[in-house]
Amino acid sequence: MDQPLIKIEEITKVYQMGNMKVHALRGVSLEIGEGEFVAIMGPSGSGKSTLMNIVGCLDQPTDGRYWLDGTDVGKLNDNSLADIRNSKIGFVFQTFNLLARTTAFQNVTLPLIYGGLGSRQRRERARAALEAVGLGDRMDHRPNELSGGQQQRVAIARALVSEPAIILADEPTGNLDTRSGEEIMRILYDLNKDRGITVVFVTHDPEIAEQTRRIIRIRDGLIESDESQV
Repeated sequence: MDQPLIKIEEITKVYQMGNMKVHALRGVSLEIGEGEFVAIMGPSGSGKSTLMNIVGCLDQPTDGRYWLDGTDVGKLNDNSLADIRNSKIGFVFQTFNLLARTTAFQNVTLPLIYGGLGSRQRRERARAALEAVGLGDRMDHRPNELSGGQQQRVAIARALVSEPAIILADEPTGNLDTRSGEEIMRILYDLNKDRGITVVFVTHDPEIAEQTRRIIRIRDGLIESDESQV
């Protein structure tokens, strides 16, 4: 493997809950290379979402080091972390997180407003992202006019529009029926295969995880197993 896109070394995360310390991560080390398609699995409270938040630069570890594309994330200030989240990482959440009163098109253009692109470039990129997830004919629809699967596709388009190196997806099929979940997995698979985007997602569903090329299992804040799939 060349220089890994994601390199984590002895990461710990401790939360203070009143008088009690909660050890969410207890010394996790892992590497994920460019173009990988990885599932992170584990029971509730295992630390998988905490790990995802640290990889996504949404949270910082208590101890340990994290390099993203060769950059030591722990040495970055808040502005630099925001820049990385905007340019390198696309997020997809279980609850879609769409703005209810704005169209699919407007939801997708939002990340680009912070990136300083002109309005014409924003329109072109948003249109291309929505077409890439099969919603070219739904651009003017608001979330309440779309099915759950379509809303999640808008969320993927929004993650895609900044042309990120990584898509992080937290239970992306968790609120969807089986067929819609399969469509979402197919889109993520195609983005990985055709565009080389690294896809890392959290899931509790073994059938979904089996569709990836690597499964990392976490339990009690530690990596229990890390298996590549043929």
